[in-house]
Amino acid sequence: MATQTPARKVLSDKQLAQMLELTKKADTVELKLTVPDANQRSAVSALDMDPLTGQIRQVFFFDTPDLQLDAAGVVVRARRVQGRGPDTVVKLRPLDPDNVRASVRKLPGFGVEVDAMPGGFVCSGSLKARSDRDLVRAVAAGDRPIRKLFTKEQRKLYAEHAPEGIDLDGLSVLGPIPVLKLKFVPPEGVRQLVAELWLYPDGKRILELSTKCAPGEAFQVAAEERAFLSAKGIDLGGVQQTKTRTALEFFASELKGGSGS
Repeated sequence: MATQTPARKVLSDKQLAQMLELTKKADTVELKLTVPDANQRSAVSALDMDPLTGQIRQVFFFDTPDLQLDAAGVVVRARRVQGRGPDTVVKLRPLDPDNVRASVRKLPGFGVEVDAMPGGFVCSGSLKARSDRDLVRAVAAGDRPIRKLFTKEQRKLYAEHAPEGIDLDGLSVLGPIPVLKLKFVPPEGVRQLVAELWLYPDGKRILELSTKCAPGEAFQVAAEERAFLSAKGIDLGGVQQTKTRTALEFFASELKGGSGS
């Protein structure tokens, strides 16, 4: 079953204060909304999305069959991207920015981001890097060790935060998930939106709309986008689904002999 977060109309005063404090320490803020299955076709039409302008991606996660990395707040991912080379990331989530060493914050490719969605938010730190074009396929096929996908800095960050005794090369490949990503400015819109359609092997679909902004403008952009999407008939009160957790739980269930449903 897809992991879902019940949507709430507003955050509490305490949560708003926590989110504001986190945004002050973040590099970027990403505002996210998942569209319920029943409303996805109408949302595509209302926002005039053209799927033929989208970019195809394959997303691979790496974890243990019982998702020990996920439980420890570590996400290890690789992506193959149409039209460009693949990339990799080691992500820490949730993250307290005050606990990140200055040497890590200065690393090229490292960034702190607050993801905000209806009724919730989370802060994460990600160390991203490019990878060789054919290496992701070779690792997914078991022909190369997983550690070869990641840079020295990524491997060090992983070693510092992963549960003891869980090496990169001992992880399982979870995926791939095919993803269609589309960047567009909708009619009457003033900001670029990103739509990602994640297609799970059991037939589930998650459509996520998002936009990124600077931390200092997050609340203004959120209010503007909420008003715009509401005017377009987009449901802002639906149950929110998490793309990564849904993927991890599906493939972990397969590894353990489950149906993934």
